[in-house]
Amino acid sequence: MPGSLISRDIGESVRAFYDQHPYPPPIDSLDQYQHRWQDPQRRRADFHLFWPEGDYREDHSVLIAGCGTSQAAKHALRWPRAQIIAIDSSETSIRHTEGLKKQHDLGNLQVHLLAIERVGELGLSFDQIVCTGVLHHLEDPDAGLRALGDVLKPDGAMQLMVYAPYGRAGIYMLQEFCRRLRVRANDTGIRDLIRALELLPAGHPLQCLLTQAPELRDEAAIADALLHPQDRAYSVLQFFQLIEKAGLRFGRWLRQAPYSAHCGVMAKIPQAEKIVRLSPPEQYSIVELFRGTMIRHSAILNRNDSTAGLRRVTFEGEDWLDYVPLRMSDTLCIQDRVPAGSAAALINRTHTDKDLVLLIGATEKALLDSIDGQRSIGDIVESTLPSQSREGYFDRTSTFFEQLWWYDQVVFHTNRK
Repeated sequence: MPGSLISRDIGESVRAFYDQHPYPPPIDSLDQYQHRWQDPQRRRADFHLFWPEGDYREDHSVLIAGCGTSQAAKHALRWPRAQIIAIDSSETSIRHTEGLKKQHDLGNLQVHLLAIERVGELGLSFDQIVCTGVLHHLEDPDAGLRALGDVLKPDGAMQLMVYAPYGRAGIYMLQEFCRRLRVRANDTGIRDLIRALELLPAGHPLQCLLTQAPELRDEAAIADALLHPQDRAYSVLQFFQLIEKAGLRFGRWLRQAPYSAHCGVMAKIPQAEKIVRLSPPEQYSIVELFRGTMIRHSAILNRNDSTAGLRRVTFEGEDWLDYVPLRMSDTLCIQDRVPAGSAAALINRTHTDKDLVLLIGATEKALLDSIDGQRSIGDIVESTLPSQSREGYFDRTSTFFEQLWWYDQVVFHTNRK
């Protein structure tokens, strides 16, 4: 059938591209990465990001779908008691992953040369699936995502990342530039392209992105961004349509502050009250349009028939007092040169939007300092605030911990009982 032939041709082109231009660029050692993940609190926060209501465990099964050169090896180091299965269609990527497996003695890692669409051939199901930067390169992303959903366990969680269109406008302009001039993904073509980019006008949309992400000037990154044979992007609403067609349910954004109508500048614009009356997908879509710089969407998904994630984080009622907050690993508490009346400024280093800063007062700082990953919010309040002020501070405490959550400062274990 013509459609099958086209699919094979595109699939072969993508495979050949990554065999010649592996991405991310191969790395020689994961020692520093391994050191960062020795912290058990870091692992616990990562676990409850995916399973807020779940009991912490380290022996889960993980599929890295489109593992590239090092992603699967990193997960195997991060979770030494987990069983990590890696698949990729590129022999070069598989070879580099096997090299890291041998170097770091990763007995919990299995690697397979296999396309995502054929993942069912493994005969396995997984607690967690990680598919980042891959689906948008497939000829049929819908089929690829359905295949992944079919091997996700009923209470499993999937991390999915796809490209977003608006922040990548400059990339798509230069992709068309390269297509029209038939720029090849070879040494000469890439070197000439890098020299051309050095002369890109300051107002060009790609120049703005290069300023924010200087790593895009790397040869491998230039090839992957501008010369890839298959590339598409999804707006927020298209992303929700994609996951719905695959029988999956949205859980949360991996980093949710950039999408929130409650954070940063979005809470201050004249249209803020109108935005919060919209459905969550519509809110996220409006924020995407207003910010205009998102280059990817990363979300945590569950199966439609799953009970996982159904107990949403909410601050209605009093259940939130039993939540156990855990600090996220990329957060910083800045106390120098903060505005008058503030005790600290909280930021998450993964945020690229400069307005996503949470200013807190002295009482909030005391509550923040009491977070140890073990005690509930109620326990923290009881041990931190004087008894005579707790009742009057109830609403402010609720608002503060909800803000910490929206600003990606904490995750919660919501089912400690």
